[in-house]
Amino acid sequence: MQPKNMMKKKSTSASKASLLLFLCQMISALDVPLDLSQPPTITQQSPKDYIVDPRENIVIQCEAKGKPPPSFSWTRNGTHFDIDKDAQVTMKPNSGTLVINIMNGGKAEAYEGVYQCTARNERGAAISNNIVIRSSRSPLWTKEKLEPNQVREGDSLVLHCRPPVGLPPPIIFWMDNAFQRLPQSERVSQGLNGDLYFSNVQPEDTREDYICYARFNHTQTIQQKQPISVKVLSAKPVTERQPILLTPTGSTSNKVELRGNVLLLECIAAGLPTPVIRWIKEGGELPANRTFFENFKKTLKIIDVSEADSGNYKCIARNILGSTHHVISVTVKAAPYWITAPRNLVLSPGEDGTLICRANGNPKPSISWLTNGVPIAIAPEDPSRKVDGDTIIFSDVQERSSAVYQCNASNEYGYLLANAFVNVLAEPPRILTPANKLYQVIANNPALLDCAYFGSPKPEIEWFKGVKGSILRGNEYVFHDNGTLEIPLAQKDSTGTYTCVARNELGKIQNEVQLEVKDPTMIIKQPEYKVIQRAGQVSFECTIKHDPTLIPTVIWLKDNGELPDDERFLVGKDNLTIMNVTDKDDGTYTCIINTTLDSVSASAVLTVVARPNPPFDLELTGQLERSIELSWIPGDENNSPITNFLIEYEDGLHEPGVWHYQTEVPGTQTTVQLKLSPYVNYSFRVIAVNEIGRSQPSEPSEQYLTKAANPDENPSNVQGIGSEPDNLVITWESLKGFQSNGPGLQYKVSWRQKDFDDEWTSVIVANVSKYIVSGTPTFVPYEIKVQALNDLGYAPEPSEVIGHSGEDLPMVAPGNVQVHVLNSTLAKVHWDPVPLKTVRGHLQGYKVYYWKVQSLSRRSRRHVEKKILTFRGNKTFGMLPGLEPYSSYKLNVRVVNGKGEGPASPDKVFKTPEGVPSSPSFLKITNPTLDSLTLEWGSPTHPNGVLTSYILKFQPINNTHELGPLVEIRIPANESSLILKNLNYSTRYKFYFNAQTSVGSGSQITEEAVTIMDEVQPLYPRIRNVTTAAAETYANISWEYEGPDHANFYVEYGVAGSKEDWKKEIVNGSRSFFVLKGLTPGTAYKVRVGAEGLSGFKSSEDVFETGPAMASRQVDIATQGWFIGLMCAVALLILILLIVCFIRRNKGGKYPVKEKEDAHADPEIQPMKEDDGTFGEYSDAEDHKPLKKGSRTPSDRTVKKEDSDDSLVDYGEGVNGQFNEDGSFIGQYSGKKEKEPAEGNESSEAPSPVNAMNSFV
Repeated sequence: MQPKNMMKKKSTSASKASLLLFLCQMISALDVPLDLSQPPTITQQSPKDYIVDPRENIVIQCEAKGKPPPSFSWTRNGTHFDIDKDAQVTMKPNSGTLVINIMNGGKAEAYEGVYQCTARNERGAAISNNIVIRSSRSPLWTKEKLEPNQVREGDSLVLHCRPPVGLPPPIIFWMDNAFQRLPQSERVSQGLNGDLYFSNVQPEDTREDYICYARFNHTQTIQQKQPISVKVLSAKPVTERQPILLTPTGSTSNKVELRGNVLLLECIAAGLPTPVIRWIKEGGELPANRTFFENFKKTLKIIDVSEADSGNYKCIARNILGSTHHVISVTVKAAPYWITAPRNLVLSPGEDGTLICRANGNPKPSISWLTNGVPIAIAPEDPSRKVDGDTIIFSDVQERSSAVYQCNASNEYGYLLANAFVNVLAEPPRILTPANKLYQVIANNPALLDCAYFGSPKPEIEWFKGVKGSILRGNEYVFHDNGTLEIPLAQKDSTGTYTCVARNELGKIQNEVQLEVKDPTMIIKQPEYKVIQRAGQVSFECTIKHDPTLIPTVIWLKDNGELPDDERFLVGKDNLTIMNVTDKDDGTYTCIINTTLDSVSASAVLTVVARPNPPFDLELTGQLERSIELSWIPGDENNSPITNFLIEYEDGLHEPGVWHYQTEVPGTQTTVQLKLSPYVNYSFRVIAVNEIGRSQPSEPSEQYLTKAANPDENPSNVQGIGSEPDNLVITWESLKGFQSNGPGLQYKVSWRQKDFDDEWTSVIVANVSKYIVSGTPTFVPYEIKVQALNDLGYAPEPSEVIGHSGEDLPMVAPGNVQVHVLNSTLAKVHWDPVPLKTVRGHLQGYKVYYWKVQSLSRRSRRHVEKKILTFRGNKTFGMLPGLEPYSSYKLNVRVVNGKGEGPASPDKVFKTPEGVPSSPSFLKITNPTLDSLTLEWGSPTHPNGVLTSYILKFQPINNTHELGPLVEIRIPANESSLILKNLNYSTRYKFYFNAQTSVGSGSQITEEAVTIMDEVQPLYPRIRNVTTAAAETYANISWEYEGPDHANFYVEYGVAGSKEDWKKEIVNGSRSFFVLKGLTPGTAYKVRVGAEGLSGFKSSEDVFETGPAMASRQVDIATQGWFIGLMCAVALLILILLIVCFIRRNKGGKYPVKEKEDAHADPEIQPMKEDDGTFGEYSDAEDHKPLKKGSRTPSDRTVKKEDSDDSLVDYGEGVNGQFNEDGSFIGQYSGKKEKEPAEGNESSEAPSPVNAMNSFV
């Protein structure tokens, strides 16, 4: 569908309006002001042919103007009509209009005749046309005896109307007794004379009430003819006939029409089949835009005919048997019409002038002159005039030459009469246009400045612009004879004051007018074509730009009429919104912007679409046992074409109320042949579909019950599968209700063992879908068939399917299992297939169970986790991926069928070779000096073989971060630390460290470190030795910093192994420790430290793990002020107690501290050694309990896990270690950090505040 945007623009100052104004001004310029003497002028009169209603008063109009005012007189039928002698006739005051009183006893017929009015004053007399008064007539039909019309079927017939002659002629139409118009068609139609023509009659034309009516509009009466009876006699067979013309008769005819009238030509033909009429003009074309065909092309209508339309017109009537024709010779005559009508002539004494009267017609009219209503030949002589045919020439006129002249042009078809006066005056100029009149126009349009004037002699007109402007001349101005100044294309600079000057020999006068040129009104955003669904909302925009001095008004139209009076239509400043759109809103919407000077408009079409209306009038025809034809009438498509129709059916016998899909047809089709099934009570309905959606279903069709029959088909999806080793379960999909084809649906189930010549075993079951055969051998094939039957018989012989009785578990395991290790992580396993007989079911495949026994590098056992790989079908090998290098594995193989797995093959042991190790678990660089660094590392978490050595590579980094030469060192596998000496002072080094097995090198770990300069700060900032002390829900992070003072630190942390973004915590001040809170118990975290403003300077990552969740959790109060004060007080009391004990001991006293501590042991407070820098004398070698929260910190601030020897965190999967049934722990080390041997002397450096506090808890 193409968009339909329309826009048009019009202006009140456009050229057509300008021309009309100009013509009006020209006419008015010839008018003599009524304050000056002038002969009479007829201004209003009744029409020449005046038909009056005999029931109303007769009013004959005659109005005139003149100075002095004229007097009036009338003639009737050529003689003076003395109105004073007839009491029924009066003349209106100051008027010549006659009023004949009919309503008070007068008769209109008595006043019929030819009337003429004369208006006279001292300067002359004007006369009206001859006005023919006739009274309207509507006579009754004459009595006549109408015989019934009996006509044979297929013959032609003409019913004559013959209406009474009325004035004016009546309008004819045919109706029946119920006042309903009789239908007309190509076969039956009314002629121009009112008769009713039948090209051929049909049996349905039989009736007794063919009535012709005549309507007389003037008297508003209708006359009725007596009813005409028509009886059509049946004729078998009906004889076909070629066309003959009923009217006009013969082969030719003539027609005369007057110029300007409507030409009507008619041809009505008889024949069977009904003829078709065609019109042509011999030797020419029918006039375009003026030719119309009426009455089923039996009437040719040409409007506004002229002499050029004369000629021969042929009508041709044709049917399949032949054709006939008739030629009408048309002659166009013409009553007189004006070429140049005489115009009033105003002359000053001594001037010359002419009156011209030219007319044409066919035949050519004669011209005659009258003066003051008297033929000029017998009128008083006037030496100033001379008659020359159609022209009167005046020379040296004087005041006595004033008179009214009449020109009469007549021929046999009519006459023309025109009055024109000669008025001799001597008057100075006068300007009739008001002073300072304001003209406003739109830019780029013509501007017409009026200067209506009068004077005798005729004044000359000149125009000036401005007060002292020069006279206007040139092509940019047009000066009209009536004094109007035209500026064809006014611009903004045309605005200003214009002066008009009129002068003749008697004087001079001037007048000023104002011109303003405005900007045009424009629509800058016009409404656009819209398609909207029913109940939607649509908006049309109409944004305008206009001259600021003009006030626009916006009007919205729908289909060129007013908007509906509905609150759903919301008119905004520059838009129209329609809410809840309905079908009635479909149409063309136009916004019109009007100002006092111009008007613009723009239109757009709104198309409302919706789902189609449902089809209706469903009809079933052609009923057969297995088919039927369905037809319907489509509903309204609602502006969106119907694409297809869906046909659904209901089975009222088996599934009442349930509709099923039957078929679908294209949207252009309204009938369909439907296939039917026996024993179904069908109803059908139709659904129309378009792009918007589906219609509501149609009303159901009538029901149609098909006869019962044998089933046409058997059940589908027949299967035989045993559920137990000794049975066979036969299943099938039951027939649907309408597939049964009749009552009493049952199934005949048959089976026999395949490859045996046994007879079929059969059983008939009710309408079910399963039957179980018991006592069958295990997993043997059976031939199976299921046949449908009903009360009328069996369905066709069914096809056979193969099924199997029930499966049992396989009997034997696969043999000859072989394993070929391909590399350290991949192995290939082979086995021999088991005999199919031992499978005892459908072979589904083989399963390989394999598990790791132990790692050859650690000799440690772990929980056995078996893995399973399934190989579908009868495969005899498979690949085992994802093995761990340097490990011992076991596997076995089992066969699988539908019942389950068979026995396992004997376990097969195989080993994987060595692989490359993982990266070292950690690399730490400590004790920087001027020329040395200490490196410490942990062995790989997964050595994947026997470690042979470690490879250390390092190189210096200069100030521009460029790398220096690379140095490589091989380190024995049993080493865990190294001191690098002879390094450059104050130099940053980058280290690469990895482990090796006999297979090759593993992945490397990197770190950077800086040697120091004596008494000088390092050149580069550095954060190192990040250590963590983790508890259940928090961790204490500490670090060492080398670099500029006043660094602001932050801590970043996240869950280890997670891809989530790092979380960031800002450290207040320049502290080198921070407490992370709100951690999840039993979770591994990664942490690193950075310095604000030192982009890129961050510590290496460290990993720690929070402790397991406890049954009851203590509040971390180590940082509370009151708690610190309490602990100080406790420490002071203990110190005093110890001093007292020491004094008493020195005095030889004995204080049983050990016994009391044993008696009141507090598991939360541990005695400490003196060399630990803590209080207490005693040590229990067997009680190495871990601190409840936190741990002591060595000199490098790294928390070593060996400080809490018995912590479960060091085993297995953290706190998730595994235990045997007897409770013994069998988990492995976590692999995150290996346990290290105890360090030497611990640093005397004090522990962090949090750890110090936690040591008392």
